[in-house]
Amino acid sequence: MHHNILTDLNRTAREKPDKLAFSDGVTGLTFRELHRQSRAVGTFLHQRGVYRKPVVIFMEKSPQEVAAFFGTVAGGCFYVPIDAEMPSGRIQMILDNVKSPLVICDGQTLETAGSFRLEGAEAVLYDDVAATEPDDEALADIYDRAIDTDPIYIVFTSGSTGIPKGVAACHRSVQDYVEQLSEVLGFDEDTVFGSQTPLYFDACLKEVYSTIRYGATTYLIPKNLFSIPVALVEYLNEHRINTLCWVVSALTMISAFSTFDVVKPLYLRTVAFGSEVFPLKQLRLWRKALPDVSFTNLYGPTEGTGMCCYYHVEREFQEGESIPIGRPFPNREILLLTGDGRLAEAGEEGEICIRGTTLTLGYYNDPERTTAVFVQNPLQSAYPEQIYRTGDIGKYNEAGELLFVSRKDYQIKHMGHRVELGEVEVNVSMLPGVQMAACIYDEKRGKIVLYYVGDTAEGELTAALKQRLPRYMLPNRLIRLDRLPQTSNGKIDRVGLKKLYLEPAHK
Repeated sequence: MHHNILTDLNRTAREKPDKLAFSDGVTGLTFRELHRQSRAVGTFLHQRGVYRKPVVIFMEKSPQEVAAFFGTVAGGCFYVPIDAEMPSGRIQMILDNVKSPLVICDGQTLETAGSFRLEGAEAVLYDDVAATEPDDEALADIYDRAIDTDPIYIVFTSGSTGIPKGVAACHRSVQDYVEQLSEVLGFDEDTVFGSQTPLYFDACLKEVYSTIRYGATTYLIPKNLFSIPVALVEYLNEHRINTLCWVVSALTMISAFSTFDVVKPLYLRTVAFGSEVFPLKQLRLWRKALPDVSFTNLYGPTEGTGMCCYYHVEREFQEGESIPIGRPFPNREILLLTGDGRLAEAGEEGEICIRGTTLTLGYYNDPERTTAVFVQNPLQSAYPEQIYRTGDIGKYNEAGELLFVSRKDYQIKHMGHRVELGEVEVNVSMLPGVQMAACIYDEKRGKIVLYYVGDTAEGELTAALKQRLPRYMLPNRLIRLDRLPQTSNGKIDRVGLKKLYLEPAHK
C-alpha cells in the first residue's frame, strides 16, 4: 500500500491522461486536467505558506471540487468540505472548529462565504487558484515528507448535542478502505459510477478514490434528478452508468413509484446500498427488474472510514426477515460487546465495535468526545489497542451472519416493553400500498408516530398492522405524506419529521 493517496492519481494521470475522470453531465475533467489542477492548488497553498493545516472547500458539487480536494492534499494539507445547502449555523460551527487559514470557493459560493465569521481566513476563487503554475520541485518535497498517518480530510457528522463532530481520516485508512471495498464490489477501469451523495459526506469516498485508483469514471448526478425518478434512470442510461453506491432512500424512490414500468437502467451491473435498512418489498422490485445485477448491503460509520461490513444478496428473504450486514471487510474485525464488556454469544445482542486499520484519527479539536468512543479494547489488556464503539446494536443469526438491530438511541420503552422503531418500519413497509415509512417517538406523550407514503388509508393500515404487531408496538398516530423529507445525504430525515410532528397542526 502506498503512503500517499496521490500515488494513484499520479499513476492514473500518466497511464490514462485523456480519459474522462469526473463529470456532472455538462462539464468534466480528464485525468490529465484533474492532475494539473490539483497540482496548481497544491502550489498555491505552498506559495501562501499553508502547510499541514485544514483547508475549507466551499464549492458546489462539481469535478473542480474533486480537484480542490486532491490539490489540498498535494499542498500537504487536509480538506474540509462544506456546502451552501448546509444550514448556516452548522457552517459557522465548522468554521469555528477548524480555524482554517483559507476557504476555496467557486463563483456561486464566494459571496456567501463573506457572510460568515472567517476570523482571519482568506476566501479565494478556485478558478484563480487553479491558474497557478505548478511548482514541481516544491510539490515533490511535500509528497516525500508525507506519511500514511497524515490526515487528508475532515468530514462533519451530526452530534447528539447538536454540535457537529469533525471526523479526521488519514492516507492509511482511506487507502485500505478503497482497496478492500473495490475488491469486494469488483471495481475496475470499466466502472462508471453514478454518484448520489454530496461531496461533503464520506460516502463519496467509494466513487472518488476508486475512480482515481482504477482510472474509472464518475458522474456527479444533479441533485434535482432524485425527485424525478424517470428522468434519473434516463440519466443513468444516457451516460451508461453501471455502478451505484447509494443510500437506500434514493433507490426506493425509484422502485416505490413504479419507475421500472416506464424505464429500466440498461447498463447496471453493481448496486451497493447502505446507511438505512432496505425495505424488503422494494429490494424485491429491484431484483425482479434487474435479475443480472449484483446487490450488496454495506454497513459502517464515518468513524471507521466508510463501510466496514458487506453482504452480497444471493437469496430470497422471508417476510419480516432482516437483510444481514454480513461480515467485515478484510483487515478489520467486528467485536460484538455486551454491556459488561464480553463478547456476545450466538443470538445475543451487543454493541457493534470495530478494530483495524480503517479506524479514523478521531474528532478534530474534540478530545472529550473522541475518548468517549475511541477506547481501549476491553478484551486486550497486554498492550494499547483502540476500538471504535459505534452505538449500533447487532447480533448474529443462525447462519453466523451479522445483523443490524438498531441504534442505541433508536430503542424506546413503550407500554413497559422495549421497542425497536426499525422493526415497526419494516413491518409497515411490507404492506401493499405502502411505498415508504418512518417512525418517531413522542417521549412527552409516550406515543409512537408513523409517517408513511402510499395509497392505503390510515384506518386500513391500522387494521393490517394489528395482524402483524403486538399491541405495544402499534403506532399511536399515523400520518400520511406525499413524500418523506430527506437529509442532504438522501436518508430519511427523522429529525425533520419530529419537528413537523411538534408543529401545532400535528399535536
